[in-house]
Parts: sequence; C-alpha cells; structure tokens
Amino acid sequence: MAADSTRMLTVGEVARRSGIAVSALHFYESKGLIASTRTAGNQRRYPSLVLRTLAIIKVAQRTGIALDDIKQALGRYPPNSKLTAAQWGEMSSAWREDLNQRIRLLQALRDNLDNCIGCGCLSLQQCPLRNPQDVLGEEGSGPRILERHVREGT
Repeated sequence: MAADSTRMLTVGEVARRSGIAVSALHFYESKGLIASTRTAGNQRRYPSLVLRTLAIIKVAQRTGIALDDIKQALGRYPPNSKLTAAQWGEMSSAWREDLNQRIRLLQALRDNLDNCIGCGCLSLQQCPLRNPQDVLGEEGSGPRILERHVREGT
C-alpha cells in the first residue's frame, strides 16, 4: 500500500516518527530546512514527506555535514519535496569528496596519533628528530605532518 504523501502531521507526530525533538524541528524550520503550514488555530502541520527530509538531515548531520551545507543541498528542491533517486544521487555525490577527505584525516590521525604530528609543540621526544628547531612551523600553523599524511593519503 502506497503512503499518502498529502497527509498532514502534527509536530508531535513528526517528532515521534522521526526521533527528533520538537525543539529541533522548530530549529530546523527556523533555519529553512523544513517547512510547515499553520491551521486556523495556528498549529503547525507538516506534510508526511517531511519525514524523508528529516531522515536526510539526520544522516547528513551524523556524518558531520554542517547544517549550512545541508540547507544548501536541500535548497535546490522545493521544501518537503519527494526527491527522486537521481536527485538523491546528486546530493550525496556532492558530499562524497568532503566525507572522503574527513575519512582520510581520521585515518591519518588514528595511524599517527602515537607519533609526532608536527604541531610545533616540541614537547615529545620525537619532535627534535622529526621537527628540529620547529622547521615545520615555516610551512604554516597546525599539525603539518598529519596534514601531509592526509594530502598524500598515507
């Protein structure tokens, strides 16, 4: 049986079905990520398709994608619209390289966490060997060795 995409849900129903707090729903709406209509009694009503949008927001946030980036991606389509497979593919592809970069960073951090990361602190015994006189500071600020590992994919 096909779901009724025209059915309107109360904010409580949306919160219960999405697993997202009412306050978060209000926040997402204030940021333009989702949209509601108002009843004659000024109560919010959401189309059932908002549940799909909220699922996208929830998954994107779990992967570390910023709300502004989520809003930009969703902003290409009408609010609470039913995305096609092609539209979802476009949206997820746009996030793919950012996620891959973050994965590389986390892997490099995991693999090099016990070693000098080239931050310039000179507090580890290895630093005089890997970063004598803080020569990595000439490359710029931050964890230079770690960033090099990320760039090189090592």
